[in-house]
Amino acid sequence: MASNKTLVPEAKEAMERFKMEAASEVGVNLSQGYNGDLTSRQAGSIGGQMVKKMIESYENSLKK
Repeated sequence: MASNKTLVPEAKEAMERFKMEAASEVGVNLSQGYNGDLTSRQAGSIGGQMVKKMIESYENSLKK
């Protein structure tokens, strides 16, 4: 079962900033709170950008 809860509650604010940053990078305007008016394509592009950045960060940590 899918859950939208942050595993580490202290990271919630950082994850929100990360999501807003990813949305900005792909040109999607997010507002604070409800964003149910986004298309699946827009929401997917935000999630995809977040995953891309997380993988990039992990790969960079492996180089060090």
